[in-house]
Amino acid sequence: MSSIEKKVLYKIQGYGRGYAFSSSDFIKQFPSDSVDKALSLLVAKKKIRRIARGLYDYPKYSELLAQELSPDIEQVAYALARKFNWKIEISGNSALNILGLSTQIPGRYLYLSSGPNRTYTLCNQITLEFKKAALKNIGFKYKESSLIVQALKELGKENINQEIIDTIRKNIDEKMYKKILDDTKVTITWIYETIKQICKES
Repeated sequence: MSSIEKKVLYKIQGYGRGYAFSSSDFIKQFPSDSVDKALSLLVAKKKIRRIARGLYDYPKYSELLAQELSPDIEQVAYALARKFNWKIEISGNSALNILGLSTQIPGRYLYLSSGPNRTYTLCNQITLEFKKAALKNIGFKYKESSLIVQALKELGKENINQEIIDTIRKNIDEKMYKKILDDTKVTITWIYETIKQICKES
């Protein structure tokens, strides 16, 4: 394994399983042709996975199922946003799926974007779509903030109950609670009051 190949893999592993990326995430540190070669070799050695043209991930693995899991949609969306310098915001329905609030098995995820309309097929089975739109919540610093706000908006105030709050809590790292509370202070009052319940310390 070459020096650059080792360094690229070390950086990828540092982000943990589920991390999605493109070659543009490494070209500030390494020559672009060396990065492309390193990524191709790492795919061939099954250290990483190619999930679409120019897109890769460090896949999570299920011991129970004895197979690699589907790509982390949020990770892939933000990898593309970094690559093209887009601002993105998840749509309400897709936020519900990611937070475990929808029983439908999604084959399509939609993000609103400051860039052009684009559609990607991941691992030949999942559709990730970007739609050009005005982004109302783009001021949020953390993706978790946008995820929660969009999900709550999609559900509506009248449909929020303890089960919804508990489900969202389970899908958000508690280390993010304080950051989310600080990040979402400017949102609608009822949404912020719900976020305070979600991010309440146990």
